[in-house]
Amino acid sequence: MESLFGISSTPVDIEVLFQDEDKRKHIDTKVEKDRRERYPVYLDGESVVGKVIIKVRGGKKIEHYGIRVEFIGSIDMFYEKSKSYHFMSSSQEVASPGELTQTTSFDFEFKNVEKQYESYNGINVRLRYFVCVRIARRLADIVRERDIWVYSYKMPIEINNSIKMEVGIEDCLHIDFEYNKSKYHLKDVIVGKIYFLLVRIKIKTMELTIIRRETTGSLPNLYNESENIMKFEIMDGAPVKGETIPIRLFLGGFELGPTFRDINKKFSIRYYLNLVLIDEENRRYFKQQEITMFRRKIDDGYPADINSEE
Repeated sequence: MESLFGISSTPVDIEVLFQDEDKRKHIDTKVEKDRRERYPVYLDGESVVGKVIIKVRGGKKIEHYGIRVEFIGSIDMFYEKSKSYHFMSSSQEVASPGELTQTTSFDFEFKNVEKQYESYNGINVRLRYFVCVRIARRLADIVRERDIWVYSYKMPIEINNSIKMEVGIEDCLHIDFEYNKSKYHLKDVIVGKIYFLLVRIKIKTMELTIIRRETTGSLPNLYNESENIMKFEIMDGAPVKGETIPIRLFLGGFELGPTFRDINKKFSIRYYLNLVLIDEENRRYFKQQEITMFRRKIDDGYPADINSEE
């Protein structure tokens, strides 16, 4: 947002530069259906340091009531018109009331700032961190925002149990399938086996999908949106009793993120393994199991925390 009255009415150009930005890791991520953006990546506890450059257009004189730089973490709910919740905010005044007559720059530093959640851009919700420059004026403030992207490295603390499930139709079908664990990092490999114990219906194909489910709001206004992140054909053709099919699925090639549970009481992101069997009459049989996804520093090029990423 350049100003409350649009870009053409803004009498200044505002540029936000981050310190050593060219040396920092960047992420290219989808922000709309057909649009991607590139952001510098920051971690929890890192300082956000930079410079604001304000250029006055056409030799004009701009009166103002002060200039502030803010660092804001917000959750935007797309289904609620103009609904944005700030879960953290820090502000610095960089200029007292006065006039702008020429190009001016101001340094800012938000030291060791907490960024407790990972950035996320989904179907109904967005979690973002941004630097906001606000020039206070009599009629309408002039505002310029620039986003960063935050990675979170909260490791799961629960025991990493294996997953065992059954798919059964009485006297027709009995399948057991198991996976080596229930918690996976984003570059992990899902290893498992499927056992056909009873097969009296003609299975045509079997697929394994990873589903991301985004839950926003709260009862009675709860919204669930699911999207298939990937689909993997396990077999094509009819299995027989006693047959075993191995599964080995590499996660590194897909746009996955960590599991989020009840973020600021606004939304959750969960991942599920979904096994789909399709018979010759195109009937579909499902079995679904939640898995936990987490991010590791070592996979993103950062030094691993001692004893935490084994």
